[in-house]
Amino acid sequence: MRRLIHLVLSPTSRLVRLMLGEKRIAIDPVHPEDPLAHLPVLRELDGTVVTGLWAIIDHLENEHPERPLLPDDPLQRAEALRLFDWTMNNFHEEATKRIVFEKGAQAQTGSLIRRPPNMETVRNGRAALKAALPPLGALAERNGFLACRDVTLADLSLAAHISALDYFGEVPWAENLALTEWYTRMKSRPSFRPLLADRVPGQPPVSHYAELDF
Repeated sequence: MRRLIHLVLSPTSRLVRLMLGEKRIAIDPVHPEDPLAHLPVLRELDGTVVTGLWAIIDHLENEHPERPLLPDDPLQRAEALRLFDWTMNNFHEEATKRIVFEKGAQAQTGSLIRRPPNMETVRNGRAALKAALPPLGALAERNGFLACRDVTLADLSLAAHISALDYFGEVPWAENLALTEWYTRMKSRPSFRPLLADRVPGQPPVSHYAELDF
């Protein structure tokens, strides 16, 4: 079976797991001996090793094109890639990194942090998160999903980040009903089931984490 070396709370690892699920590719997920290694790493059935997010995205889209995660329409494709880039850079740095990487264990995030959480950093992350969510909800409400009417790499990347944040109960769902509806649909997809089963030793998720209707 294919193997994926990953970190449970890493949004990058979570994105790859969602991509594999959407493409219906079975994997054996394993944890690394070194959480600071260049992850995730996908080992194919023929022994091919693909390392890092961009390499894995390119590999999966080219080797498994039957369920593409980027639209054919040029405008929709550009929008999906724009949102993907913003999520993996801006959203990660301003919100996810300040919250999940502060609160999560290094062995599950790959964070370099080796101290108690800095709550000022967490508060700054919460402020950035609060500001970012309403426009995202508006996109989902208008388009069906973020970039268009179908799930794309944009939806999977944001869902990967949101799921890590929601593990700690950090998403203000009551203030973002449109985004809540989008995330409920994302959580209900079969590709999401492995993420909802995640449990970090000593850091259980909030009670609603695995619930499909919250």
